[in-house]
Amino acid sequence: MGMQIVSSATGMQRLAKKWQRADVRIGFVPTMGYLHAGHLSLVRTARKRVGKAGKVVVSIYVNPTQFAPTEDLAKYPRDGKRDLKLCRAAGVDAVFTPDDGAMYPGKSLSQQGARATGFSTYVREEELSRRMEGAVRPTHFRGVTTVVAKLFNIVLPNVAVFGQKDYQQATIIRRMVRDLNFPVQIIVAPTLRERDGLALSSRNKFLNEEQRAQATILYHALQATKAAVKQKPVSAARLQADLKKFITAAPLARLDYVEFFDPETLAPIQQVRRGTQMALAVVFDQTRLIDNARL
Repeated sequence: MGMQIVSSATGMQRLAKKWQRADVRIGFVPTMGYLHAGHLSLVRTARKRVGKAGKVVVSIYVNPTQFAPTEDLAKYPRDGKRDLKLCRAAGVDAVFTPDDGAMYPGKSLSQQGARATGFSTYVREEELSRRMEGAVRPTHFRGVTTVVAKLFNIVLPNVAVFGQKDYQQATIIRRMVRDLNFPVQIIVAPTLRERDGLALSSRNKFLNEEQRAQATILYHALQATKAAVKQKPVSAARLQADLKKFITAAPLARLDYVEFFDPETLAPIQQVRRGTQMALAVVFDQTRLIDNARL
């Protein structure tokens, strides 16, 4: 049987339960589409985890509840036909392509998020989501955890694969799975990069030629910080001040934040040393890029 395309939540759930009854392992890669080589590397990881006899499912859904009114929901890149072609070539067994009505029944979804009547249940993580992306985008992670919880209940995976580029997101998903007893193993796969170090992202397409050339400043900032703490600890305040100067030397770059924290708890660290996790966000006009590294 070739790749199956399923748009209804009940249809996907029926298919997953059929596989479960046959003792078939399910690997899952949730995406918002506009797939690139980074997504396909997650698919390969999922395949390795479930084996040839297992099934790999990719979801393609631009989730409106994780976008604030000021963010780029309407502009988020979409290319469904290309996505399906890439999934088929990658050996994906099923692609789940719901619409808003399937994911948020009874809701009127808009740039302002979910409204009206009929859907009123959300999943919210209250500790790891306070800082970094959560501070800048206060409603973002509530949308992420809600949609991922729903996808887990629909796809019923044994294994789900996320990318390390969204480090805070992956850590929050792990915590949600632990706290709410989801029977899912979470795999965090390495960030895939361009040859010049820029992390692959669907938003990279919004960069013009000059912005794209300067966007490597994120990768260079990570590498410079690794070198700075290689021999001895350095204060986070000093590194943040140095990195602000380093990043804004690229004239089109605006630093949103740079943070140093414990890789498990995401708690801030004052003395940065090898083993500390670092994350940063940099804005080019309206395009916001994130990256991270273990120092």
